[in-house]
Amino acid sequence: MLRERDDWGILVFNFNLNTLKGDIFGGLTAAVVALPLALAFGVASGIGPIAGLYGAIAVGFFAAVFGGTPAQVSGPTGPMTVVMAVIVAQNASNLSEAFAIVFLGGVLQIAFGALQLGRYVSYTPYSVVSGFMSGIGVIIILIQTLPFFGLPAASGGPLGAIRVWPEIAVNGPNLDALAIGLLSLAIMIFWPARLRAFMPPPLAALVAGTLCALYLFDGAPIIGSVPTGLPDISFPQVPFDRLANVVGGAMTLALLGSIDSLLTSLVADSITRTRHNSNRELIGQGIGNMVSALIGGLPGAGATMRTVVNVRAGGRTPVSGALHALVLLGLVLGLGPLAEKIPHSVLAGILLKVGWDIIDWGYLRRVLRAPRDKVIVMFITMGLTVFVDLITAVAVGLILASFVTAKWQEQEQLEGVTRLALPDGKNPLTEAERKELRKANGDVSIVFLRGSFSYASARELAARVGAKSAGQKAVVYDFTEAAQLDTSAALALEELIEQAREEHEACFIAGLNGKALTSLKSLGILDGFAEDHQFAKRIDAIKAAVQVALNT
Repeated sequence: MLRERDDWGILVFNFNLNTLKGDIFGGLTAAVVALPLALAFGVASGIGPIAGLYGAIAVGFFAAVFGGTPAQVSGPTGPMTVVMAVIVAQNASNLSEAFAIVFLGGVLQIAFGALQLGRYVSYTPYSVVSGFMSGIGVIIILIQTLPFFGLPAASGGPLGAIRVWPEIAVNGPNLDALAIGLLSLAIMIFWPARLRAFMPPPLAALVAGTLCALYLFDGAPIIGSVPTGLPDISFPQVPFDRLANVVGGAMTLALLGSIDSLLTSLVADSITRTRHNSNRELIGQGIGNMVSALIGGLPGAGATMRTVVNVRAGGRTPVSGALHALVLLGLVLGLGPLAEKIPHSVLAGILLKVGWDIIDWGYLRRVLRAPRDKVIVMFITMGLTVFVDLITAVAVGLILASFVTAKWQEQEQLEGVTRLALPDGKNPLTEAERKELRKANGDVSIVFLRGSFSYASARELAARVGAKSAGQKAVVYDFTEAAQLDTSAALALEELIEQAREEHEACFIAGLNGKALTSLKSLGILDGFAEDHQFAKRIDAIKAAVQVALNT
C-alpha cells in the first residue's frame, strides 16, 4: 500500500487486491469483537445497549474515513464509557444535555487537531497515564460487581457500588446470574488461543452466556427491550445557565478521548511500522463523536483491542475501520429481538476482564524498582480517578508530575554550572586562558553555564552561583556552551549580575549567542550592560576581567 497526500491535504490510499482482502477480513473480525463490547459499554453507561452500538457505528465509520491512523478501529472504550456514565448520572433527567456534552467534546477535538495540538498529547507523563488508566480499570471492575452477582446498578459510581456490597452478603447473590457471569468471565480468561481466530472471546462469552440464560439459568436479569432500525437525528439543546456544566464535561471527554485515541495510534504504528497523523486523527475522532451525539450514541475513541485484532487479521487502510462500522449497522437493523435476551451478568463478566486488562500491571510489577516519586504520582492519580473524579485526577497528576520533572531538571541543569577562580584542575579552559587567568591571582572567577536552564533550576542557580566571592574583583559569565535560557533562568541571571555589582565585582559576558542571547535581549536584561563588557570569545572576556582586577 502506498500513501500520499493530494492537493487538498487529504490522505489518498492506493489499494491493491491483497490490501483490500486484508481490509475485508480485518473489518469483519473487528466487528465481531466490537459487537459484545458495544452492547456491554452501552449498558454500563446507563443509556442502554443500542447507544453503545450507535456509538460504535458513528465513531467507527467517521474516525476511519477522516482520521489519521489508517488501521485504527474506533468506538466506545472503557475510559470513555466511565466518563459518560458519570455524565449520564449527573443529567439523568435531561439526556439531551448529556449528548450536548458529547457533541461539544467532538467540537473541541476538532479544534485540538486544527490547532496542531495532537503532538502535545504525547508529552503526558507516563506515570499520569498509567495511574489514570489503572483507575479506570478499577472503576469498571467495582461497578460491574453488582450486575455480575445479579443486582441492579447503583448510583454514586464505584463508591455507590461498594456501599451495596453488604446486601450481597446479607441477601445472597442471584445464583443464576452468578453462574452465567462466572461462565462468561472464565471464557474471557481461558478461551483457547487456537479458537480466537474463529471466534473472539467476547463473542464466545456472549453466545454461551445467552444460551445458558435461555435454557438453563432463566432467573438471571436480562437486557430487555432494545430498539431496532435507523436512529433518529436529534440536535441537543442546552439552557444558557447550564453552559458551564456542558463545557466542563466536554473538556473531560475531549482530553480523555484524544489521549486514548493517540495512545492507540502509537500501538497501531508499532505493529504496522507506519506513522500516524496525530492532528488529523483528532479531527476524525471529533467528527465521529459529533455524529454519535446526534444519533444518541456513546462517545468513542481509538480502541486498542479492536485495532490490534483488525491489524492481525490483515486490515491496513481506513476501509477496514469503515467496514467494521457498516457491519455493525447491518446487525443493528435486525439485532433487537436477539439482544433483548442477553443477561446483564454476561456483559459484566466481559467487562470485568476488560477492566482487568486496562489496569497497567506492567508498571505495577515494577513499582519497587521504579523511581519512588513517579510511583507516588501514579498512585495518587489512580486514587483520585477512582474515588474523586477523572478531571481532578488528571489535573493533580499533571501538576505533581511537573514538580517531579522540575526536580529532575534542576539536578541535570545544575551539573552544567561551574564557578572557577584558579585555573588548576580539570576545566574547559585552553592553555592560553589558564595562563591569562593566573595573572589575577584568584581575583577573577569564571562561571561556566553549559546546556539549557529553565524555571526548574533558576532559584538554585542564583543561590549556587551567587555565593559570596571572597573579595574577588571581576567575574566572567561564560555562555559558550549554553543552549537556551527560559524567562525564569534569564531573570535569575539578572539577579546574579546585580548581586555581583553590589559586591563591587566587574561583570563580563562571553560567548553569548543563539537562543540564550535572544532570551536575555527580549527581556531587556542586557539593556544596562556595557557593550565593552560583552565578548564573543571567552579569552577576550578573561583578558578584560584580569585587566580590571590588576588595576583595582
